Amino acid sequence: MHKMQASDWLAKRARLSPQRIALVDAQTKEKRTYQEWNVKANQTAHFFGQFSVTQGDRVAILAMNSLSYLDVFFACGKLGAVLQNLNWRLTTMELKQLIGDAQPKILFYGASFREQVKELRAENPALVFIALEEKEQENDLSLRERGSFSQKNPTLSISMEDPWVICYTGGTTGLPKGAILTHQSITFNAVNTITSWQLQAEDTAILNAPLFHTGALNVFTTPLVMAGGTSIVCTDFSLEQMYELIPQANLFFGVPTMFLSLQEHSDWEKLDMEHLKLIISGGAPCPLPIFEKFWAKNVSFKTGYGLTEAGPNNFWLPDEDVQRKPGSVGFPLWQIETKLVDEKGQEILEAEKAGELLLRGPHCSPGYWNNPAASKEAMDSEGWLHTGDLAQRDEEGYYYIVGRLKDLIISGGENIYPAEIESVLYGHEEVIEAAVIGVADKKWGEVGRAFIVAKNKNFTPEILKDYCQERLARYKIPKEFVLISELPKTGAGKIDKKKLKTMLVL
Repeated sequence: MHKMQASDWLAKRARLSPQRIALVDAQTKEKRTYQEWNVKANQTAHFFGQFSVTQGDRVAILAMNSLSYLDVFFACGKLGAVLQNLNWRLTTMELKQLIGDAQPKILFYGASFREQVKELRAENPALVFIALEEKEQENDLSLRERGSFSQKNPTLSISMEDPWVICYTGGTTGLPKGAILTHQSITFNAVNTITSWQLQAEDTAILNAPLFHTGALNVFTTPLVMAGGTSIVCTDFSLEQMYELIPQANLFFGVPTMFLSLQEHSDWEKLDMEHLKLIISGGAPCPLPIFEKFWAKNVSFKTGYGLTEAGPNNFWLPDEDVQRKPGSVGFPLWQIETKLVDEKGQEILEAEKAGELLLRGPHCSPGYWNNPAASKEAMDSEGWLHTGDLAQRDEEGYYYIVGRLKDLIISGGENIYPAEIESVLYGHEEVIEAAVIGVADKKWGEVGRAFIVAKNKNFTPEILKDYCQERLARYKIPKEFVLISELPKTGAGKIDKKKLKTMLVL
């Protein structure tokens, strides 16, 4: 049977809407049409050619967001090469392990990472180092040299099943797991998003999440290429820049910590957001007070649900339900099947009962790079991806994500969902950030420990205990409240609960 062939995304879009603005550089204000972007990506792909990069070869990149980063991403797509988008928040030791895992032929690097490159070079003599901007060594090549290469579209036959990106997701032990994103999974995530979220060519998104994260690549960026829309590319997240760019865009994606800092800004009350079509929060459960502040500005602010291995776009909550169903992610997108199962793997059909969320569809990753054991554990023989997340449906069929299976606290036989407690804690006017984890307890098996970042240094845990007693059942109230100056974050900007569990509390 003939395998379905992958499209050359930019070649298609350059034919269909050549003069539409594809990218805007938030720093330099450079605007690039789809026709211009396709030429740049073609030159980048032919530039790879001198190093015999062929289908299936890996191309690593260690850089902040830029137009050049996106050129490399789509050039890989044109050649059938596989992008290894490295997390620049990792240590050099961790980066060495990931390079050892994927064995790339080329490593593109940004100017900010020349010191790391110096260390990586010593252990990888066969690796070709190419600077996006300033070189770390004089004999390195520079992407600026691509201008003399062909502007024509490469003519290759690439299957939809071929890998396009190895996107690393947090591992609980050892190396992070490299989720394989194929041409099929990226394509169907875009199809699902456009059809279910009603994206169109007139839409403009702010891209300031790091491009080593699937959210940056695939929440809006690739779907907008398919739709013919525009991305404003930011080096990284800057609060002042967000305030400057919001009037120029109608879409953006972020994590709750980002939205919290946006609302803490002195100009929040003056910020006009009524023109925004959609703001979507992902990466972690979003506390209700954050929603309410956006709703007060007549913004369709909603929470999404995704993971590196699926999408990451999986659900949609209709606009008319945003305030009627606070915290709901809504319903599965166009080509997505869902199922809830209990701890024995039996399907849960009744409402209001939490179980592990399983996903199935062409947007799902086929597995992890060089890790068949983890792939087998996550993807079962019927094609269901076991997400490790707990969800439930209400009487009307709306889905709610209630937390990570591994974050669930079982105290005296009762299930406690940290996200529910965190949402209550965020409701207190003195709380800036909150995170709840389970800790061992001789009497109850496990109890909650809440870490709090407070506005006022004189704030005491007793105030929060009293506050929780009015709002939570007694067994849900954390046994301990720990005041902390800052919560640790992961590379994707989420609160790092694994690190919190290793912290000694005096």
